Amino acid sequence: MNTFTSKIPPSAPSILIILMGSIGDVARGLCLVSHIKNNLPGSRVTWLVEPKCSEVVCLHPRIDKVMVFNRPKHILGIRDLYKNLSRKHFDITLDLQRHLKSGFFSLLSGSKRRIGFNRRNSGEFNWIFNNEHIPYVSDELELPKLHHYLKFTEYLGLSEPASLDFGFSCFDEKSNLPDIVAKINNPFIAVVMGSSWESKDWFFEGYYGLVKNILSSIKGPVVLLGDGSQVSSATKLYRKVGSHELINLVGKTSIPELVAVLKAAAVALGPDSGPGHLAAAVGTPYVSLFGPTSPMRAAPYNCEHLVVQSKVSCVSCYKNKCPDLDRLCMRRISVESVQEKLSLALGNIDFNEYFEH
Repeated sequence: MNTFTSKIPPSAPSILIILMGSIGDVARGLCLVSHIKNNLPGSRVTWLVEPKCSEVVCLHPRIDKVMVFNRPKHILGIRDLYKNLSRKHFDITLDLQRHLKSGFFSLLSGSKRRIGFNRRNSGEFNWIFNNEHIPYVSDELELPKLHHYLKFTEYLGLSEPASLDFGFSCFDEKSNLPDIVAKINNPFIAVVMGSSWESKDWFFEGYYGLVKNILSSIKGPVVLLGDGSQVSSATKLYRKVGSHELINLVGKTSIPELVAVLKAAAVALGPDSGPGHLAAAVGTPYVSLFGPTSPMRAAPYNCEHLVVQSKVSCVSCYKNKCPDLDRLCMRRISVESVQEKLSLALGNIDFNEYFEH
């Protein structure tokens, strides 16, 4: 019996979801929208997000409204957000961020039901601003973050979904693919260079050895992806490899283009990062290289078996800068171990008779 039946909302509630930061978190949280809509077909869902992730949220066709907090404007951004929130009526707010800021915005939403993480799972006094809280989950369980998000819909009385829909099933990658990728006729591998944490990044020598091996053994194109912070490293790699089969798109894609490339790829690989979770959301296997974060908590959905992590005592330290070991956990990840998982992900794909994208 569902223990949260008394929490079931009306059939057509207006729901505000607050999840503003990190592309990876937002990508994972998108699965809540379809789950809510499937069970409460008359509901209206608004999503509050910051500018850097707004394009990701806008790609979900079942979100009724995207509300953007213009963080760079500081106090003026808060003023503008308050004005926008005060014009709306929300029955329920789901605060998935668990920070002071998201808690404050939850309070500003004016919802009678403001649901947040349990006090022991939240930080920065977030719990004070919400008047309902999901049950506590022990850190020792290392519950995947995505399933922790689903605790919110469980709290609302919705049964566990048989499968997850992140809203990309109807996304047309063909119309969003960069021309240079659209012209590729063979299956290709997407390689994500870098992440938002310096401590998560693999080393140049690793990328170089891996790309060289892929191009020589699999003989399929490789597309480099990443943000502006990785441009220098990607340019160096592109020049050193010296192959027309290596396509460098680092710092050159919009969010829709990034999603399109990841969806069109046979396999993607890289560190624990936002693109990794986008790849999983569009159904592309993602080989993830883990160091300072925990794969139990953060492995991309349905790609848990494709995790590569070295065996050193300091793994999963959750420090965004390695204190004094020069990213030992990432340096210990070998090209061979990544290739092993890559082969597993590729499975029985025939690179000579690949389906048309």
